[in-house]
Amino acid sequence: MNENLIPFNFSLPGSKRPDHPTMTIKSNSWKLLAILLMAIIATGTWEGAARAEISQRDHQALSQADLVFIATVRKNGMQSRAAPVWFTTGADNNSILIQTEHTTWKAKRIRRGSPVLVWIGKPGGPAFIGKAEITNDPALQNKILADFRQKYLQNRLLGMGPSRAEFDSGEQVAIKITPLRDLPEGFTSAPGTPPPPLESATTK
Repeated sequence: MNENLIPFNFSLPGSKRPDHPTMTIKSNSWKLLAILLMAIIATGTWEGAARAEISQRDHQALSQADLVFIATVRKNGMQSRAAPVWFTTGADNNSILIQTEHTTWKAKRIRRGSPVLVWIGKPGGPAFIGKAEITNDPALQNKILADFRQKYLQNRLLGMGPSRAEFDSGEQVAIKITPLRDLPEGFTSAPGTPPPPLESATTK
């Protein structure tokens, strides 16, 4: 008998042995099936945890807004004051791109891993909480430069906003913000208070 073949008896405990031959299944097939199942489960879990996108509500608000208001979390765990900034959306349409001087508190806190609170259009506008990262990706920097020039008259006429030279020197930094979850309608900035959790109670 082939050593890779394992007898597999479908008889229930206490029942009589069936008259038909015992079914056999290769052990290697079982191992392969187990590996495939684990891979599927692991992939689905990872994708569920990593999936982050701008909601339909926020897409609509962003398409009509010139500014977003950004708050970060201080070392003491409390919200900062929300500050208005220019923005554009990422090429994936599921992130927001902003820029700031490398010495700002916003940049320092994001380097430390602070989450961000974002209000769209006005301080009481649609809001979400997300993760932010400072990026040196030239493609993202170029998208900020191109979109700001097209979107903001002050950039075209007065040269306000970032420049390629400032990105290259590190004076200005690009920031990519990825939403994690929407915040309830009417959620407002509250400097000096704890931020909402990154996950809602229903998703934990």
